Amino acid sequence: MANAGNGLKLVFCGTPQFAVPTLEALLAAEHEVALVVSQPDRPVGREQLLAAPPVKQTALAAGLAVAQPEKIRDNEEFRSQLESIAPDAIVVVAYGRIVPPWMLALPPLGCINLHASLLPKYRGAAPIQWAVAKGDTVTGNTTMLIDQGLDTGPTLLQQKIDIGPHQTAADLFPLLAEAGAPLVVETLASLAAGTLHPQPQDDTAATLAPLLDREDGRIDFAAYTAREIYNRWRGFQPWPGVFTVLNGKKLIVHRMALARESYAEALGFAEPGWILVEHQRLLAACAGNTWLEFIELQLEGKKRLTAEEFLRGNPLSADSRLG
Repeated sequence: MANAGNGLKLVFCGTPQFAVPTLEALLAAEHEVALVVSQPDRPVGREQLLAAPPVKQTALAAGLAVAQPEKIRDNEEFRSQLESIAPDAIVVVAYGRIVPPWMLALPPLGCINLHASLLPKYRGAAPIQWAVAKGDTVTGNTTMLIDQGLDTGPTLLQQKIDIGPHQTAADLFPLLAEAGAPLVVETLASLAAGTLHPQPQDDTAATLAPLLDREDGRIDFAAYTAREIYNRWRGFQPWPGVFTVLNGKKLIVHRMALARESYAEALGFAEPGWILVEHQRLLAACAGNTWLEFIELQLEGKKRLTAEEFLRGNPLSADSRLG
């Protein structure tokens, strides 16, 4: 099963920056990465120029073979390529494609996935974002054997990572990526040695972390307290962010903070979405008589401004409402 050294023959499937540390760790552990599979180059930016995904860039810099099939399920050429390699294991990290049954059955050690949550919690495409948005204080990584379900396969190893009260999803992505890389290396070593035994997940404890869409970022002042909205803002960085509507125009909130509880005590009950301007600070009432302070804002079609700059150019009437 091993190659000429002590490593395994692997196929690595990954696309974004999150997967790069694992690829680098596998190479450092002297595994033979016979093929790197990544999604096709995509147009990016205003110019819509084709750009290679980070995993492809890393693979080419390391002199590795790269494949970028548009589809894999019924791709006979791709299937023949993997069968000719006969990998000991296929490692999948944020590849962005469903692994078909023929691929699951190919390697003797299985298809191993690094998933950025403590499974069975947060199965799905956006586990980091939803863990933060839900206000969790702990998250982590899980290595698992992929099956035909959505992150339902038996788990292998796990590690926990604390979420700070002001950390955003964007802050956590690189931390989880770096921490998960050695976990994958350890998982492969233990599987090859026969000392690691997959554990079935408790499906009754599963929660879902679906792909985010733009509307997830819409602030509902009546449905959520200030802390809940703040957590959603932290979770939805860098995309979709959070936004509301002011005088019929979209208002993006780039930075916010929880206002002191003394505001609620001093003002009494305020309707959710009600605006308070105090000493060039902009505050918004939320559910449960709680308050948020908006620190940086951007009105539709305008540039990003501090609250003080925004208020200078957009004087608000006493009946202004958000949402």
